[in-house]
Amino acid sequence: MPPVRASFVLVSLVRVLAGLRPALAAALAVAGLALCAPAHAETGVTDQKILLGQSAAFTGAAAQLGLQLHAGAKAYFDALNAQGGIYGRKIEIIQADDRYEADLAAANTRRLIESDNVFALFGYVGTPTSNAALPIFTQAKVPFFAPFTGAESLRQPFNREIFNIRASYFDETEHLVERLVRTGMQKIAVFYQNDAYGRAGLAGVERAMKAMNVAMVATATVERNSADVAAAVAAILPKKPDVIIQISAYASSAAYIHAMRRSGYTGQFYNVSFVGSQALADALGKDGPGVVISQVVPFPWHAATPVVSEYQKVMARAGLRDWNFSSLEGFIAAKVFTEGLRRAGRDLTREKLIQALESINRNNFDMGGFDVGFSASNHNGSKYVDMTVITKDGRFRD
Repeated sequence: MPPVRASFVLVSLVRVLAGLRPALAAALAVAGLALCAPAHAETGVTDQKILLGQSAAFTGAAAQLGLQLHAGAKAYFDALNAQGGIYGRKIEIIQADDRYEADLAAANTRRLIESDNVFALFGYVGTPTSNAALPIFTQAKVPFFAPFTGAESLRQPFNREIFNIRASYFDETEHLVERLVRTGMQKIAVFYQNDAYGRAGLAGVERAMKAMNVAMVATATVERNSADVAAAVAAILPKKPDVIIQISAYASSAAYIHAMRRSGYTGQFYNVSFVGSQALADALGKDGPGVVISQVVPFPWHAATPVVSEYQKVMARAGLRDWNFSSLEGFIAAKVFTEGLRRAGRDLTREKLIQALESINRNNFDMGGFDVGFSASNHNGSKYVDMTVITKDGRFRD
């Protein structure tokens, strides 16, 4: 019997019996409404769409990070949606601007979960912002996928809701320090952002230098979303380090390089991937050539790498030819998330998504030149780290 007709029959019966047996009438009313209602669906999932939430910097000093990451993910999801989506569902991302500020990220997260009713959180940008969201999505048991940060706080202790695509800051800084020390550059200083991100990167450098038995010559800080670097120049310049490792976003990192060059510093600058490579190169201009940046995704201009070739084609069809590392990371994250949805099946729930993602490994999922793998006890998908350098024309060489 169709649900609506069954409901009509039961409600009519309720009316007949209401005066005689109230308890029975109430029970029959509940049964009738249950027949009318559709089968239970997970929050943020309908027959037509899957709703994701992304809190990131879309304005302010770190805006390019959020804009580029989102652009790559959206290009992939849009291409997928144009082909019918996953099991007929199209993927939609609600954007929430946090300007790279922790308190805004926390407020956005609550709204995305409690008011917007998203299925999962995707592509948050930054350590302080992700840390602010952490207790909220953990309590709500909402998956937190592919944050743009390498902080250990999103890796240890293990959190079943978090899935990391990128390598950790420990992976990146270990790679950087080993490369420097083995090429004879042992006078190392660190310029870092005075927040959870900067301290996470600093801890990685200190850990790597201890393993190499090398002492740090100096450190200096800059406040988040600030370009006031005068004190940092005064702290490090007299120490004459061979190289300065920067753990900050592109605006403050560029300001520091400009100021150090004007002060006569001739050493090298190394950065971790979070800096925002293209944004840093654009901001540096003539001071850019020779600046080194570690990367956690393949080179976006190497079309011989299958996932990069796919990325270039999808971005071009979306009218986006300004390829960069951040949008490639967003694209890869969207591709892996989609594979999780595909494996979770038509009857999608958050629990099924988590189990499906945990089934992805290097032996059963070919990303096309970028290995990703999870397990029930490890949600850190990659340890990939490579090195690039800014060239004279503001581009990159690997």
